[in-house]
Amino acid sequence: MRVLISLLAMLALPTVAMASTEATEMLELTHHWVGYAAIAVFVIAYAFVIFEEQLHLPKSKPVMISAGIIWILIAIAYSSNGLTHAVKEGIQHNFLEYAELFFFLLVAMTYINAMMERGVFEALRNWLVERGFSYRQLFWLTGILAFFISPVADNLTTALIMCAVVLTVGKNEPKFVAIACINIVVGANAGGAFSPFGDITTLMVWQKGVVHFEEFFVLFIPSVVNFVVPAAIMHFAIPHGTPEKAATLKYASGRIMKHGGLSIIFLFVLTIVTAVSFHNFFHIPPVYGMMFGLGYLKLFGYYLSRRSMSWKRNAENPPVGSADPYEFDVFAKIAQSEWDTLFFFYGVILSVGGLGFIGYLAMASEAVYVGLGPTTANILVGFASSIVDNIPVMFAVLTMQPEMDLTQWLLVTLTAGVGGSMLSIGSAAGVALMGQARGKYTFFSHLKWSPVIMLGYFASIWAHFLING
Repeated sequence: MRVLISLLAMLALPTVAMASTEATEMLELTHHWVGYAAIAVFVIAYAFVIFEEQLHLPKSKPVMISAGIIWILIAIAYSSNGLTHAVKEGIQHNFLEYAELFFFLLVAMTYINAMMERGVFEALRNWLVERGFSYRQLFWLTGILAFFISPVADNLTTALIMCAVVLTVGKNEPKFVAIACINIVVGANAGGAFSPFGDITTLMVWQKGVVHFEEFFVLFIPSVVNFVVPAAIMHFAIPHGTPEKAATLKYASGRIMKHGGLSIIFLFVLTIVTAVSFHNFFHIPPVYGMMFGLGYLKLFGYYLSRRSMSWKRNAENPPVGSADPYEFDVFAKIAQSEWDTLFFFYGVILSVGGLGFIGYLAMASEAVYVGLGPTTANILVGFASSIVDNIPVMFAVLTMQPEMDLTQWLLVTLTAGVGGSMLSIGSAAGVALMGQARGKYTFFSHLKWSPVIMLGYFASIWAHFLING
């Protein structure tokens, strides 16, 4: 995104031009003080996002302020020219895009939180810990599971679960923890690139309609290549031997998974099927299918509440420390969603949408996609994603709507998804694991293997053109 902003700044000549066209009621603000101020506001806001860890300032706050200021500046310019309807339509268009993304993610996050509360992921973790795998086996197992779970669950949750396994069994082997965490980040990001549900960027592309649901899966082989190439090289740096068997977690009832865990997994899969069916067969936005699927969980929550009431009546003298295995609150799971992330999306979409409304994204599209060509531009998108979050980068591309065929749209979907693996700060999974495995998995331990990950990045692009070109 820094590259994009720098390009915009260079293109903005120090002249003031404001002209309206009656047909569209749009003003030319790219060379006006309003446009320059909007760029400055967004750059400052995103600087705060980049240094979130150092400032301890949640990333949603600066971009939400940025969104408000940018649209206020636009409104001032348009109001002074007696044009208000275009601004209203511009805000409504961007807000509708955000609302669809918001409710889709809210349902997905609610299901993930419900599965975590039922102990689904802890059961998987314990299964891995108890089997007594060697370090090298765990390296591949956690990476492969991250690759295949992230297309359904989000890559952040997937990475955190696998990292918990690595930290449990590798507490005495920091070198193993560092390399295994890198492998998990690469695997989670690669796995999310070939599924509409695997990453926010793929979801945005699917909801925009530029790539259909079934077309994403042609990226499976390139995604596998992106994961396997660096993993095969890092494999030789993993220490030999088998870790000591670690203690596993059990609930008071003696079961790691609470009642209803498997049922919620089934309902989540059914919800995804519903969303896809709504979109493919009825041409209804997939978010409506997801909200319909939330109804499945709420009905199941009602069933659990009835079972809970029955358990409390029958357990007059429950054992000391025992907990109600049926107690479940859907609204508590909704409240546990990543609200900072959801509001961050609001700030990004409205801010970038405002810059697009001013005209900067059309200017950038002309300079980058026409000037450099779509292949070079889409490869650079991956590098931009390794520096900043891939969400504003992909939303900018979708707003530009450059003239590209399906192969190029799939390419940018791939590069935006896997490009973040090149640096630990390039994806939510990497940032989260630096906090979870603090002192063992760091920015510099990841940077050491960046050339290998970059090799996988270019190998996946080659595989994409070889298979889908």
